[in-house]
Amino acid sequence: MRIIQGCSAIDLKKMLQGIKVDPCGINIMQPKASFYLVKLSSLACIAANILKQEMLSLGGDAAVARDTISAKIKTTDCLLMANLAQLKRLNQKLKHQPFGLNKIAKDLALALENYRKDRFILDLGKHKLSLSLRTHIMGIVNITTDSFSGDGLYSIVKNPCQPARQKEAILKSILEYAQKLAKDGADIIDIGGESSRPGAKQISCKEELARVIPAIRKLVKNIRLPISIDTYKPEVAEQALDNGAVIINDITGLKNKKMLKVAVKYNAAVIVMHMQGTPRTMQTKPYYVSLIDDIIDFLSSAVSRALEAGINRDKIIIDPGIGFGKTLEHNLEILKRLSDFKILGLPVLVGASRKSFIGKILGTQPKDRLFGTISSCILASINGANILRVHDVREVRDALRLSDRILKQ
Repeated sequence: MRIIQGCSAIDLKKMLQGIKVDPCGINIMQPKASFYLVKLSSLACIAANILKQEMLSLGGDAAVARDTISAKIKTTDCLLMANLAQLKRLNQKLKHQPFGLNKIAKDLALALENYRKDRFILDLGKHKLSLSLRTHIMGIVNITTDSFSGDGLYSIVKNPCQPARQKEAILKSILEYAQKLAKDGADIIDIGGESSRPGAKQISCKEELARVIPAIRKLVKNIRLPISIDTYKPEVAEQALDNGAVIINDITGLKNKKMLKVAVKYNAAVIVMHMQGTPRTMQTKPYYVSLIDDIIDFLSSAVSRALEAGINRDKIIIDPGIGFGKTLEHNLEILKRLSDFKILGLPVLVGASRKSFIGKILGTQPKDRLFGTISSCILASINGANILRVHDVREVRDALRLSDRILKQ
């Protein structure tokens, strides 16, 4: 006898096949073994009471506030507890119910479809990345002077008599660095010209263009990997895409309408990130009513704007924004509950590499956070991350090769 906990759908199917269950029986049994908790917010008490009774009749349950049945309160949150088969039957019942329950049926069906989606093909023009086969890696190229991680590749020209020679030397070092990331196993190269560390000062659009555009031109000619531009400025994104970049990595979550127009114009992929505040203010007492719900609401709105603007769904990636307006506890909760973001039905990118929450736990400086980075990356991958944005590509790639072999064989 043995008790099996946390069994994946693939492992369950293998066990049923091992018992030699009829294929039709396997299709019937699998949904019964997939258990879900579904949270609904601010339901009218009459709807919540009906939902509770329907769940009980199906063998599941629904948790509501204690005063729901007496209607001493107007609304209540509700937590459904059921397997997939029960939720599907519930959905059929709710379709014909009043009090807004028919809308809940539609929302529930979409939520389950999104949450169970595990096959993503990221369309990057001539590059197509199958994100379901393994966890992909985005290698970081910081063309800055003040990167928090100490890996900035941009040097200020100190000798006015030899600026051209120094600029060429900088470009050479950037290319060599990016080539090393590619050799180490990066799937995407992410180039940024402005630091977004806490308290970072803004630089002009002209300065950012001078840093990133020559580098992008150089990399596109010499590296056969998709290039991402890490910027929130539409002018920088447009010139980057015009010179060969195919992804916009926007820390402001596409708030600027001009950025949406640029993405549509070039048919670019977009990374929609959550950030509370700005890099200069984001770590000043960040606060959330409900951390995960607040981030999901933000990302959902941003994705809707992108879709309405004309960006294809297979070109959108979401990023919960580790370290961007988050406390240590916030970052840990995001990593622990990363699978919650699957409800949006989109690939998830996580950037935990060398972040300060690792340093606070381990008492280390950015360049000494390799083991903490690897640990965070593996946990993120297990909990649903499709892409990891990292500095130490080879080390993270080696760790992922093992974890992916175990989890995604």
